[in-house]
Order: sequence, then C-alpha cells, then structure tokens
Amino acid sequence: MTTYKWKIYLFAGLAERLGTRLLETEFAEDRLAAGELKRRLAAAHPEQADLIEVSFVARNQSFSPDEAEIGHGDEIALLPPVSGGSGLDAGNEAVPAATAPYAISAAVLSAEDVLALVHHPDHGAALLFAGTTRELTGGQRTVTLEYEAYEPMALAALRQIGDEIGERWPGTLCAIHHRIGPVGIGETSVLIAVSSPRRAPAYEASRYAIERLKQTVPIWKREVYEDGSEWKGHQTGPWDPLAPLAGEQP
Repeated sequence: MTTYKWKIYLFAGLAERLGTRLLETEFAEDRLAAGELKRRLAAAHPEQADLIEVSFVARNQSFSPDEAEIGHGDEIALLPPVSGGSGLDAGNEAVPAATAPYAISAAVLSAEDVLALVHHPDHGAALLFAGTTRELTGGQRTVTLEYEAYEPMALAALRQIGDEIGERWPGTLCAIHHRIGPVGIGETSVLIAVSSPRRAPAYEASRYAIERLKQTVPIWKREVYEDGSEWKGHQTGPWDPLAPLAGEQP
C-alpha cells in the first residue's frame, strides 16, 4: 500500500515535550483536513494530546482552520498557543534603523530607531509601546525570559497587523520590532511605534497592535524562574488566531 511522508515543524513547549522540532510520520492519504491531522497526532502521542488539541495548524506559513485541507508536500507547522512573545545570543548590537518597519531580531531593540520609522511631518501624534521583562509575576520571581519565533510566518503576521491598522485608521503609520532569545529583567522584548495626524487614532492603533500581536503572531515566551521554567500561553484555554479580537465585529 502506498503511503505518504508528512513533515510537521514544532515549536516552543510542544517541541520540548515531544523531544523534536521536526515530526516525521506516514499516512495512507496525501491530503487531510487540519483537524484530522491533529486528531491523528494526538492519538499517536496521547501524553501530549492536551497541548496538540489546542494547537493550530499552519500551512505554508498561514493559519489553517480545522476544516481546511492540507497536503503532505505543504510546509506544515503545529503551533501551540502563543504567548504574545531557541535561545540566541542577544549580544549588544542595536537593531539597524530605518529600513525594516517589521523585524524580529536577537539584538537589543532601539526605541529611538523604531520611533523614527513612523516619523511623518504631517503627523501630530506619535506613540511608542515598550514591553519589558518584569521581575515578579503572581508573586513568583522571574530570572529571565526566552522568546522563540516561527520567523517567516511571524514577520508576515507583523506586516498583516500593519496592513490592518492602515485599513482601520487610514494614514496611521506602524512599526513593530520583536526580540527573540534571552531577554533579561528590565530589558525590552517588543517595541510598537505608531503615528497619526491626531492622537485618538494613534492610541487606538497602538492598543490594537499589541492585542493582535498577542493573538496571531507565532512568538512564544518561556519564563525562567529560580527553580524551573514554563512556556507561557499553553494554559490560556481555547486559542483561535482566526477569530476577531474581543469586542470586534467578525
């Protein structure tokens, strides 16, 4: 009987729990619904079924709902719930300014450079949001954070956020830089800059950008404590990156 080889890329806590970043398997079918693929993987790895069931399939770097059909030759990834953020050495070099409004980097982020990307002589409001590592969360002391990304898909998702902002608030400019690898206490993990002719769209777009990033961008965060570590996002219950934000109309 003919069988087809399937390759599924894994990330963050799912890769850690399954002990691999590339899962290879064979099925009799050359095409499956995304939901059926998850069901088969959960059956093959029952000890990780809880996390597989709440993960989302990506096909060719785009999210696929459970009913969508995928093929064995597609680039397939199984993405656990994102945190809203493999360790690389971050070093001390700042992200180069100017050319990339959307960037993912192991380098230290520069607020000045990112804010400069949205400068416009006709804009009277510019805002910068900086997400930083806090030391205490729920009474537990954090030593550092470690971020991991499905980089090509994450970059596309950041650009999509910028496109959505441009459609919702015409004329508003946006730039987003996210750091990966270790991010120490007080250091910046994400910078979001927006500018607009008036302040109201700038405030609204800035809030939209961070909430959308936490929902749709495949970046994961591991919190490292004094006595262990934990991937964040897996405990948040149902995750649907294709759903509208809370309070938004479909």
